[in-house]
Amino acid sequence: MDPAQTYVERSPLPGLAGRVRTVWVQHTGQAPYVQRNLPTGGVELHCPIGGLPRLVGPLTRVDVQVLPPRTTVVGVRFWPGAAAPLLGVPADDLLDLTVVLDELWGAAADHLGELLADAPGPDAALERLQRRLAHRQQLVERRDPLVAEAVRRLMPWEPVEIGELTTHLSISPSQLRRRFLSTVGLGPKALQRTLRFQGYLALAQASAGRPDGRVADLAAQVGYADHAHLGRECMRLTGVTPRELLGGRTDRCGCGHDHAASYRPFLAVGARSARGG
Repeated sequence: MDPAQTYVERSPLPGLAGRVRTVWVQHTGQAPYVQRNLPTGGVELHCPIGGLPRLVGPLTRVDVQVLPPRTTVVGVRFWPGAAAPLLGVPADDLLDLTVVLDELWGAAADHLGELLADAPGPDAALERLQRRLAHRQQLVERRDPLVAEAVRRLMPWEPVEIGELTTHLSISPSQLRRRFLSTVGLGPKALQRTLRFQGYLALAQASAGRPDGRVADLAAQVGYADHAHLGRECMRLTGVTPRELLGGRTDRCGCGHDHAASYRPFLAVGARSARGG
């Protein structure tokens, strides 16, 4: 990996915490960088400084892009179901797509690109991006509370059957699926599988270098039947094996990226579940 390539995550501004899972600043080095966007269940907004902002829709498989050398990108990763009101388009229209933001926002997207390009540095650009989203958030409807509760209950630490979930929410399976497709872009079962894999990656990073961080134990904690089950899901979602994805070791992220801010919500929910709370 090019040592000049960096990727640093952080938590979003407090006013966006209900919609945004994490934000980041990324710098590429002296060579083009192969970016593997993994399914997270949510939409991502990627803003290359000096370029056109683009949306990566909810993914069911890995999306591979090549970033030019010496590029700085500021980005936002939304919680599942949280981006659709801000974008003004049903989430399933963006499934497995990358679109230039001006296709949805028109001149407002061009203005956003100019605003970020004029920032004195990447940290300032990231704050401007978040401020703009916070302002737009005030003008649109709030998140669908039923979908938000369903997403919370689909986190991997306490596995729930979809039938049990619909009973808890007093909604039929077909109605829940319909609301998920328009706001999340995925059906409930597909999202649950994606969140389970994200939970595994969270544990893998948190366990890096620890003797108790064995892949089989981590996989079991989020509901995989065995290592083969994890391997099949990893190939389906990322196109590579867990060992390849994690850089040759199954207990750490080998890509050089620190995903602590992104995975912190998963680990926090897991810790509460372990305490019985």
